[in-house]
Amino acid sequence: SETVGDPVKTRQWLIDGLPSDSLSIDNGTIISRSRQWPLAIDPQGQANKWIKNMEADNKLNVIKLTEATYMRTLENCIQFGNPVLLENVGEELDPSLEGLLLKSTFKVAGVASIKLGENVIEYSPDFRFYITTKLPNPHYTPVVATKVTLLNFMITREGLEDQLLGIVVAKERP
Repeated sequence: SETVGDPVKTRQWLIDGLPSDSLSIDNGTIISRSRQWPLAIDPQGQANKWIKNMEADNKLNVIKLTEATYMRTLENCIQFGNPVLLENVGEELDPSLEGLLLKSTFKVAGVASIKLGENVIEYSPDFRFYITTKLPNPHYTPVVATKVTLLNFMITREGLEDQLLGIVVAKERP
């Protein structure tokens, strides 16, 4: 990750709560460089916490597919370029997200637009989309897996040791 990663950005991610093990840092680098939206397998909620801290100053909106208003929130964020965290997804994603997952943008009267469900909306280039699942071992169909960047944020032994060391140091310091 030192080859493609930015050490200043990596340090900020660690401050924002990204675990300091190499797998997590690699995942952060992939998220920042991938063309597809990330779908993080995140049973311990580490990716969720990190994304919320990292995007806090950018008016992050957190939505769930079970909320009645999630589509409206998503439309507004796409138009105004606010980041969205779609959390706690299952093994199926809403079919109306298809165009967004594929980043199928097109021009309408010279303005970048995207189809979300039945609606065509303006697409801000500043928009960012993160998806997380709490399922420890989800089975996504190959169709879903080709539309997103699947990342495993399951805690590793190295990551757990780092976290425990951090807790001990925090308690010992006084």
